[in-house]
Amino acid sequence: MNAWSMRILLPVLLLALLAGVADAQSGSKKLYRWVDRNGQVHYGDSIPAEYADQDREVLNRQGVSVGQEQGTVTADEARAKAEAEKAAKEAQKQKLRDRVLLQTYQSVEEIEVLRDRRLELVDAQLKIQEQSLATSRAKHALFLKQASRYQPRNTDPKAQPLPEGLALDLERSASDIGTQEQNLEKKRQERETIRSNFEADIKRFKELKAIAPR
Repeated sequence: MNAWSMRILLPVLLLALLAGVADAQSGSKKLYRWVDRNGQVHYGDSIPAEYADQDREVLNRQGVSVGQEQGTVTADEARAKAEAEKAAKEAQKQKLRDRVLLQTYQSVEEIEVLRDRRLELVDAQLKIQEQSLATSRAKHALFLKQASRYQPRNTDPKAQPLPEGLALDLERSASDIGTQEQNLEKKRQERETIRSNFEADIKRFKELKAIAPR
């Protein structure tokens, strides 16, 4: 075939190819393969309603499998799948925690030493906060004692109204006490979390090392 013939033939072939692709796209439908409850294999371009909950194979026009489609998922199936995925994620997390635990510590004693250091630090912070709270409560009690000389705490008709400055002191000291009590409770919860986390690490470390409990 000479060059002149090729120049004429190429555009014709290109147009035919594009037309074929367009026809295939416009008329394309999925073909399915599924098995009924009796084990009989069926083929079709749609799935009957009674088999909608079954998984099926997707075929091309040549009957070759090109993928899978999941059937309708029931509420129980969805719940079971979600639980299985959650369990798999938790197992993966536990595997990672175990690896870190074994790489970080060589013995139970090392874990206990670190635990004690962390708890000592928190205990020192707790002591400071408890002392600060006691000081705030003592200051507030002093303001209350001073306020008892004034109305409305003092019911004597001759008593003077509560001074504005003392009223502000009472309000601020009460607010400080509330804030410090909340912070103290958070610190106590932090201590308990540290303690329980280390106890869990010690227990798991013993399981991984197969160390008999003392």
